Amino acid sequence: MRLLLLCLIASICWADPTQILTRRCLSCHNATTRMGKLSLASRTDAERVLSARMLERIEKGEMPPGGGLPVEERDELKSWLDAGAPWEGTLSIRPRADRKWWSLQPIQSRGTSIDQHIETALQAKGLKLSPPADRATLLRRATFDLTGLPPTPAELQSFLADSSKVAYEKLIERLLASSSYGERWGRHWLDVIRYGESHGYEQNHVRPNAWPFRDYVIQAFNRDLPFNRFIQEQLAGDVLAPGEVNVEVATGFLVAGPHDTVGNSNLAATRQQRADDLDDIVNATASAFLGLTVNCARCHDHKFDPIQQADYYRIASIFSGVNHAERSIASATARAAREQEAGPLEVQIKTGKQRLEALTALAQNNRGVAEAAVRSRYRAPVSPFGTEEAIEPTRARFIRITAPQGFPGGLDEIEVFSPEGRNLALAAAIHVSSTRIADGNPNAYHFRHLNDGAFDQRWFPEGNGPAWITIELPTAALIAKAAWSTDRVRAFQGKFQQNTVSIYELAASLDGVSWTTLATNENRLPHRAPELDRLITLEALPSEMRAEFLSVEQTLKTVEAALKKIPTLPVVYAGTWKQPTEPVYLLKGGNVMQRGEAVAPASLSTLVETPLASFSLALDVPEHERRLRFAQWLSDDANPLTPRVIANRLWHYHFGRGIVATPSDFGYNGERPTHPELLDYLAQRLITNGWHLKALHREILLSAAYRQSSTPNATASRIDADSRLLWRFPPQRLQAEALRDSMLSVAGVLNPKVGGPSFRLYNYTVDNVATYFPLDKFGTETYRRSVYAESARSIRNELLSVFDCPDSSLPEPRRVSTTSPLQALSLLNNSFTIDMAEAFTRRLDATTEPQRIQQAFLLAFGRPPEAAELAQSQTLIRTHGMPAFARALFNANEFLYVY
Repeated sequence: MRLLLLCLIASICWADPTQILTRRCLSCHNATTRMGKLSLASRTDAERVLSARMLERIEKGEMPPGGGLPVEERDELKSWLDAGAPWEGTLSIRPRADRKWWSLQPIQSRGTSIDQHIETALQAKGLKLSPPADRATLLRRATFDLTGLPPTPAELQSFLADSSKVAYEKLIERLLASSSYGERWGRHWLDVIRYGESHGYEQNHVRPNAWPFRDYVIQAFNRDLPFNRFIQEQLAGDVLAPGEVNVEVATGFLVAGPHDTVGNSNLAATRQQRADDLDDIVNATASAFLGLTVNCARCHDHKFDPIQQADYYRIASIFSGVNHAERSIASATARAAREQEAGPLEVQIKTGKQRLEALTALAQNNRGVAEAAVRSRYRAPVSPFGTEEAIEPTRARFIRITAPQGFPGGLDEIEVFSPEGRNLALAAAIHVSSTRIADGNPNAYHFRHLNDGAFDQRWFPEGNGPAWITIELPTAALIAKAAWSTDRVRAFQGKFQQNTVSIYELAASLDGVSWTTLATNENRLPHRAPELDRLITLEALPSEMRAEFLSVEQTLKTVEAALKKIPTLPVVYAGTWKQPTEPVYLLKGGNVMQRGEAVAPASLSTLVETPLASFSLALDVPEHERRLRFAQWLSDDANPLTPRVIANRLWHYHFGRGIVATPSDFGYNGERPTHPELLDYLAQRLITNGWHLKALHREILLSAAYRQSSTPNATASRIDADSRLLWRFPPQRLQAEALRDSMLSVAGVLNPKVGGPSFRLYNYTVDNVATYFPLDKFGTETYRRSVYAESARSIRNELLSVFDCPDSSLPEPRRVSTTSPLQALSLLNNSFTIDMAEAFTRRLDATTEPQRIQQAFLLAFGRPPEAAELAQSQTLIRTHGMPAFARALFNANEFLYVY
């Protein structure tokens, strides 16, 4: 009975102590290894050592080796043993990687070519490469692969006419030199690093100045920036090249992810928001460059990979000075030029404000008398809790309130009273200048809230400009008072105190045409404290000083207006830096309120057994040194992960599947490489070629493995159905952006503009939170490449999303490729598809119908139609018209897939 009670107490009061045995002891003392002839896999195995001797060795720190157990774990085990060691079941070691894991070993390059490695693996399975693809197919494949666009008929004709032995090599060089290459491969990188142009979370406001980072990525690919330098610039571009705009914008990588913009005064919530920001940066950096899921060690040691919880916080400490924000980025010359122009004006403004402060101080002795005098001359200020205007009884049918500066806090009610005190507005019709639409709900701020007799909801006009409300009574009546409020029942505790309407005109009319002013805000005290303080100060000052005060104010207005005319320095959403005021702490269980020891910036212990030199910095090391040192460590030639990961990414996008099929997870839970020796060969080639990606592209595209046919082979399919060993080139469906861009291209309307601010495929409004309304009609301003479309988080364009374009809230290193009826329907009925079909039809300018059909096939498929296809096309056109024919081409697999 006593033992049963102790077991019950143990189950309630303690975390399962067998977890300590599993985590701390079982790697040596398991049922297989039985180190020291001891197994702790089950109670039966362990009964003979669950004794004072075991506890003695643990308390002395002899076990486990390396310093023993933490004090709290020792105490927990002692209590458990004292309770009779309640224990059921058998313990087992979770399968996991250690520091000998394949991806953590130094790169061992063997072999002389890509094809040697591919053919060796094929021969081991009794397979071989397929014959080479025909030249037209190869042109289409390489063009889409490197540029994301179809080849033009002229390019097809030129390539087929080139009979030289180096025609294909020349093609690859032309494509790599195209600006479209950076647009295509930059889009891949933006997927990997969770780039988005809105904050995400609840408010999800857009980041209008995030796009320069996107352009940086595209330009970096186009100029073949060495990938090791690419890494360094994205983590520490501001340190490497301060003032160089095209380098500093690279740090947009660090803040490319989601960020919660809702403030919080709660300590735990504030810490959690900050911890989540750092987690996003840690995850993005580790997964993109190292292919490791370091974020899985946020709450405890990684369950599958040799990543300590302390490793997570070492990396978090590196980025602890990074903050989400815009910052001005300009060259020293540009800054100096602006300072020369703006500096004197800023000095004038500073001097003027100091003089106003001095005059205000001189007025303090007479402030009490002055305030009383001011209040005696003015009416009460407007109030968000209710403002009234009593008027001489006036006969009217229409009553209008006009606000030249709008109704910034909205109104929850407007009332018009008869001399007897009856609210006539309750039975009136309401007309307004406009109504704001919030969260896609047209009723949220509807004008009916103005006269519903309740105060729980408000009307807001659209925008911040002039606005008006007209009350139309059923019949003309005498009115004696008007009243309105922003927060009548104080539900918002004065939140709108500073935002209620303060400048207004109340007018009346019998016919709605001729108006008579009844009242204005004239002679009311300012409702904002600064304006009231100014009025009292002027009253308190002697006449000479009052004149000086007004003169200084006027001068300030003139100088501030002049300063506004001077262009500001460009700002980019690329993060700001601040020396951390406190260290990063290891959080027990990931709980922000359970801080453990402080953790200094350092490299991952995961790679400590490799030739890569580790580093550890002081807790108070300058912020910029942390990022730079980590960037150098990531991009070191001796790092076994970084070159493998990026080489695998290139292979993944060229063949549709990486050598490691999980491009951002090279750990235990990731897939094993199909060709490990080939991966090391590619990684070493990357390093040998100075980390230039174009050299690796070139080698891959010139290989026989890439140039082979995609034709199926029944025998080979039975052995390797997915062609993971590459006995044929794997056909790939176009990614969503390439599909949209191809439609624009073959329709002849693609705008070739490179870079610059993003275009929108939605209408965007803000009312505390952002609201996005997908476009139904697309203007020519949207006919640019899809990489330049503003990518708001959680907002997906209908055509792009149905073809698996990912949301940018999370990294997407490997896109899914689904098949659904909606895809075919979108390529038939989507408004964009219809527009492109009509544009395609207008482009077909050949004389005869057969010639137009041939022209269409060459544009869409890169080949002329066969005789049967020509006849079928003519029948379709005669029955349904040329635009329907164009939509049919868009829906064809030959348009959608690369073979």
